[in-house]
Parts: sequence; structure tokens; C-alpha cells
Amino acid sequence: MKSIMKSKYSLAGASAALALVLSGCTALESLTNTEEAAAPEDVEVVVVEEKTDVVVEKVEEAAQAVVEEVAEVTSEAKLAAILAAQPDEVQARYGARNPAETLAFFGIEPGMKVAEALPGGGWYSKILMPYLGEEGVLVGAHYPDELWPLFGFGDEWAATRIEGTANWPEQAAEWGIENSSKIKSVQLTKMPEEASGKLDAVLFIRALHNLNRFSGGDTDYMGDTLAETYRVLKPGGIVGVVQHRAPDENSDEWADGSNGYLKEAAVIAAFEAAGFELADSSDMNANANDVPSEEEFVWRLPPVLVGTEEGTPERAAYEAVGESNRMTLKFRKPA
Repeated sequence: MKSIMKSKYSLAGASAALALVLSGCTALESLTNTEEAAAPEDVEVVVVEEKTDVVVEKVEEAAQAVVEEVAEVTSEAKLAAILAAQPDEVQARYGARNPAETLAFFGIEPGMKVAEALPGGGWYSKILMPYLGEEGVLVGAHYPDELWPLFGFGDEWAATRIEGTANWPEQAAEWGIENSSKIKSVQLTKMPEEASGKLDAVLFIRALHNLNRFSGGDTDYMGDTLAETYRVLKPGGIVGVVQHRAPDENSDEWADGSNGYLKEAAVIAAFEAAGFELADSSDMNANANDVPSEEEFVWRLPPVLVGTEEGTPERAAYEAVGESNRMTLKFRKPA
């Protein structure tokens, strides 16, 4: 985040530039008054008008720079305050999840209409809702109902997840967060028709692996999700991806999503096949300590720590690794 000192310096610089431009206006006015009586009217009027247009353009550019700088400082300060207000257990994950840097990288700003894939209990939702503000909208984009039974955890478990999708706006309202009335709930593979071209951004934060895992045969959850994402985004709209990254040397079969990991090249290929352009990538959420073998899955790591008991050397080793190694990719729908 930019320091307040840097922001003040930038504002001061912009103000100085504006003052210099305005002084140019005064000098030009003086020049115009001096030359007006002696110079040929047609020639001098044209010259003065051209100089005036240049000055006005410079004034407008300087003023716009000031406005943009103030808006940027305000957005950063707002997000910082929201992050500082989160519970301790949420803040404990900032070192691995880098929410401020991640949202800035994706270009998420107050007032945007954003869909968050698989929002669940709202780790990111509780940050996004107040940050997007009164003019913004947050859409919880869930797995399609027919995907949940494929996990194999039983009918009751699947029914609970399906009910959670339908009732997510009510659940989010119970969090007591301002602007919770400006949220909606949809299914990733069947967004509403009226949503076409309406969203500024769609975020897939650790949400792609099961879509890929259960794709095959007559169903293509991954392909259908990306097609719907493309449809509901505005031209120039952004897709932000944070996903557990598989080692390139591991087999494609192991990295199909069933172990939580996907290969970065495969993710990029899938989005490009759906019509998106890769705009940027970052290692801000990378963790070089996470090098899974083909006998391991992502849920062995914090915060879940499946498969090991507290106090054992095995758990201590996984805790030392930290959260998973993650790719961070920014895609854009062509304008």
C-alpha cells in the first residue's frame, strides 16, 4: 500500500502543476491583451485560441490527476480499515492469502459489480461486501446443484449444500455487514439471462479444482462455468484466479483437481479457449515450500490439516510448509 506521505507528495505535485498551468493562463491573458491592438485580428485570434485550448487541456489533465490520486488513496484507506476490523483468526491468514495485494492486483474497486465463486462461509465476502460499498454489488456464484452429490458424501450433505446456495443472501445478511442487501446468489453454470454484460469482475479464489475434477463425459462444469463467466462480464471485464498450483512434473491425471491442485498452463489454456486474454500473473500467493508428491493432497496443509493428528511430527511438518502454493492470474474479456 502506498504510504500517506507518498500520497501527499503526489497530491502536492499535482497541485503545483495545476498552479503552474494556471499561471500560464495569466501570462497568456496578458500577452493577448498586449498584442490585441497591434496585431492583425484574424491571425492573432487563431493563435490565441490555439494556445488557450492547450492551456485548458493541461488544466483538465492536472485536475484529473488530482481526482484519481485522491480516489486511489481513499480506496486503499477504506480497504485497510476493513481488513484491520476482521477477526484475529481471519487476520492470521493474511500472510498467506494477501487480500489487500490480491484485490489490488485484480483491480477491484468500490462501486463495482463482482461475482465471487464459491463464497462459502464468507472469508472474502466479508471483506468485499463493505469494500464494494453502497454502489457495488456482490454476487455469490455457487456450484450447480447437480454437482454436489458427486462428492459422494451422501444425500443429506448434498441437500444441505444445495439449500445453502438458495439461502446464501439470507446467511450473508446475518453477518451484520453493511450493504448485505446488495448481494445475490446464482449458480456458476447457469447465470441469469439478464446478467449478460453486467459484471465488472468475477473472482475464482481456490474454486476451480472441483469444477475441473467433475468435468467429463456429458458434463463440462469447467467449460460451462467459463462460458457463463464470459457472457456476464462487461467488455474489458476481469477474471481473478487464485488456485492451488500443481508442480509441472506431476502427472496430468494427479493434477485434474481431485487433489485440489491444477497446473497453471492448463488453467490458462482453459480460459483462453473460452475467449479470455491473460492480462497478468503474479507470485504474490506462491509458496515454494509446498511441493506435493502424487501421494498427497492440498488439504493436508493449513488451515485444514486433514490426515494428521495434533502434536505429531507429521502435522508439525505440514504446519511448517504453510498454506498451499498458489498461482494468481488475471484474465480479461476483450473489449
